Amino acid sequence: MSWLDNSLHHQGRFSLGVKSTSVEPEINLIPFIDVLLVVLIFLMISTTFTRYQELAITLPTANGLSSQSEVKQIHIAVSRDGRFAVNGKVTDRSQLSNNLSALNKDNAIQVNIDADARAPHQAVMSALEAARDANLSNIVFSSQTTKK
Repeated sequence: MSWLDNSLHHQGRFSLGVKSTSVEPEINLIPFIDVLLVVLIFLMISTTFTRYQELAITLPTANGLSSQSEVKQIHIAVSRDGRFAVNGKVTDRSQLSNNLSALNKDNAIQVNIDADARAPHQAVMSALEAARDANLSNIVFSSQTTKK
């Protein structure tokens, strides 16, 4: 057993009371970097990106012909959770009638309400009321065409 003899001669005698030479601890950085990269990739994938000044709307469906005449329009979008946007700019319910009044320069403006199919009825009624408060009477509702 030459390997046993070599190890005993190298460290001295084999006994419990003798302290062996301490090995200096070192930090292995490669697994640490691997873990950090995995955490970074997880955070990049799980981050949600929001779109500002837009509302996600699913329009109800209907059959019919589209209008052929060009009329100045104001678009009021009503989202699924009852938020409002006037011509693409998100606005509060309290400011909705003020924004419509500011856009009402002449009475030939058509108000187009783009309400989500799952929007609360009260939110749609609030949009109608705001249009009435702004003296706008030409009001239409948007819908999607059904696919055949």
